[in-house]
Amino acid sequence: MTLYVNLAELLGTRIEQGFYRPGDRLPSVRALSVEHGVSLSTVQQAYRVLEDSGLATPKPKSGYFVPVGRELPELPAIGRPAQRPVDISQWDQVLELIRAVPRKDVVQLGRGMPDITTPTMKPLLRNLARISRRQDMPGLYYDNIYGTLELREQIARLMLDSGCQLTAHDLVVTTGCHEALSTSIRAICEPGDIVAVDSPSFHGAMQTLKGLGMKALEIPTDPITGISLDALELALEQWPIKAIQLTPNCNNPLGYIMPESRKRALLTLAQRFDVAIIEDDVYGELSYSYPRPRTIKSFDEDGRVLLCSSFSKTLAPGLRIGWVAPGRYLERVLHMKYISTGSTAPQPQIAIAEFLKAGHFEPHLRRMRTQYQRSRDLMIDWVTRYFPAGTRASRPQGSFMLWVELPDGFDTLKLNRALHDQGVQIAVGSIFSASGKYRNCLRMNYAAKPTPLIEEAVRKVGAAAIKLLAETDHITD
Repeated sequence: MTLYVNLAELLGTRIEQGFYRPGDRLPSVRALSVEHGVSLSTVQQAYRVLEDSGLATPKPKSGYFVPVGRELPELPAIGRPAQRPVDISQWDQVLELIRAVPRKDVVQLGRGMPDITTPTMKPLLRNLARISRRQDMPGLYYDNIYGTLELREQIARLMLDSGCQLTAHDLVVTTGCHEALSTSIRAICEPGDIVAVDSPSFHGAMQTLKGLGMKALEIPTDPITGISLDALELALEQWPIKAIQLTPNCNNPLGYIMPESRKRALLTLAQRFDVAIIEDDVYGELSYSYPRPRTIKSFDEDGRVLLCSSFSKTLAPGLRIGWVAPGRYLERVLHMKYISTGSTAPQPQIAIAEFLKAGHFEPHLRRMRTQYQRSRDLMIDWVTRYFPAGTRASRPQGSFMLWVELPDGFDTLKLNRALHDQGVQIAVGSIFSASGKYRNCLRMNYAAKPTPLIEEAVRKVGAAAIKLLAETDHITD
C-alpha cells in the first residue's frame, strides 16, 4: 500500500469519526508532511484521494476543508446493559432471522451475508468443480480432526498480517466460525458459568451460551473504541467471570476497530484476573485500512486467547470452513470438536487451500474492501435521507454491517413485521443483547452491490419507521 493511500485512509477515518467536522479546515499540506515524515507531493496525492471520495474540498489559497454539505448522523449512544449476569433470551427472534429462506422477492438486509457474486470468486468455484471430478475422490474421505494440513499452513501464513506467529499445529479447522466459538466456550466454561460479552454483541455467541446453560454479563461498548475497560474491570472484581468473549476488529454489529493500546490493556486485565479471552476475528480481514488491524491474540504470550475466524464473511458462508487457534486449550477444544462434528468436510478445505496458495485471496479481499466501503457510504447517506430525524448510525471501519439507532421507545420488532409484506427483512436490535435491550435499534447489511432495488428497500424501512413513530406520537397525545 502506497504512503499517500495510507495517509488518505487515516484522514478519512478522522473525518468519518467526527474528529474533523463539516466546514472544518483540514491540516495544511506542509503540516502533514512534517507530522508524518512524507513528501509534499505524497500529501497532495492523499488529498486528491479524499477529494475524489467526497471527504475533502479544496479552496484556493486556503487549503482543504471538510465539505459543509456532508452531514453524518450522530453515533449510537453507549448502551446501559444490566450490571449483573443474566440468562440469555431472544431465541425466538434469532430463529425468525435465520430460518428465512432466500427469496428473489425479499430484500434481505438482516443476514450476515457477503457478496458472493464477485468475479474474484471464480477460481474458487473452479477448484471445487475440479476436486469433485478427481478419480481419487479426496473430498469424500474422512479428514483428521485438526483439518487438512495444506489449509492450516495457508491460514498460518494468512494470520501473519494480523501479527500472529502461528504454525499449522496451532490451528484446528472447524465447521465455520460458529463451531470455533462454541468449542472454545465449551473448552473453558461449564453450565452456570459467567461470560463477559461486549454489548451489543453477536447473537450467535450468546445463543451458544444460552444453549449451554451459561450466563452473559454485558459490558457497555463505545461505537468507536469498543468495550469499556473500566466497566470490565469492575465486573471482573465483582463476579467470577470465566471468559471474555468479544469481536474487537470490524465488530458485529457496531463496526469499530478497537485501538491497539486498548487491546493490550484488555489482555493485561485478563492476565490479572486469570480469565480466558475468546476473540472473534471473522471480519478482521475486511478492515478498510491497510495493514489489517492486529488481533488480541498477536499480543498473547501465555496462550489464554482463543482466536476464532472463518472464510464465511471473506468468501462464502456455504463453505462452512472456519478455524480456531486455541493456545493452551488445544486438547480441550479438540475434544469438544470431536463430540460435536468430528472432522470437517475436506473438499472445501482443499479448494480454499489451493485458492490461497495460488494468490487469489488478497486480490479478492482488496476488491471486497473497496466495494464494502463505498456501499457503507451510500447506506449511511440513504439512512440520513430516508430515516426519521434524529436517527443515529455507526461508522463501520470494516465489514458490511450498519447499526442504526432510532428514538428511545421505538420497537423494531413492530417495524420488521410491518416490512414483511413489503418484501424487506432487517435484523432487530434486541437479538444483539442477552436481556433484550436495543429494541429501538436494527442492523442492516450493505454487502451487495448498490442497486435501485436496495435503495428502495432502505427507503421502505425509513418510511415504515416514520409511520410507526407518527402512530406512537398520536397515541401518546
